[in-house]
Amino acid sequence: MADPIAARWLADLVLVVHTAFVLFVVGGQVLILCGWWRRWAWTRQPLFRWLHLLAIGVVVLEAWIGWVCPLTALEDTLRRAHGGAGYGGAGFVAHWLQWLVFWRAPPWIFTVVYTAFAVLVALSFWRYPPRRRPRTQSPGSTAQYGP
Repeated sequence: MADPIAARWLADLVLVVHTAFVLFVVGGQVLILCGWWRRWAWTRQPLFRWLHLLAIGVVVLEAWIGWVCPLTALEDTLRRAHGGAGYGGAGFVAHWLQWLVFWRAPPWIFTVVYTAFAVLVALSFWRYPPRRRPRTQSPGSTAQYGP
């Protein structure tokens, strides 16, 4: 990339998107479990639940196959494009977001953790399935939205 400042900004943007993805996967599961316990209707929304299941599925598939996450690869390429040292030369925001998202451990540990987390997501998907709200409810209806 010709403009090193643009490359750095794009790398930071990719890191923010990557962090948001991680927060969606982890935080989403925490909210699903809380919603199950507290009977929050929105945590059963099919779009949210299917996207959440798909997100962890992609993570586990990458881990099992041994693929590098495309967001990680893109960010690293952009950082190197402006003469940076990849993950070594990040700015303030990038430094802390990287600390939050990236941990150093053997790859098999991540595969086990991701797989265990995916099992938790799948179990909660099965035991607390997504449901659509009833469209209308007449005053005398006994239909409920819940477990």
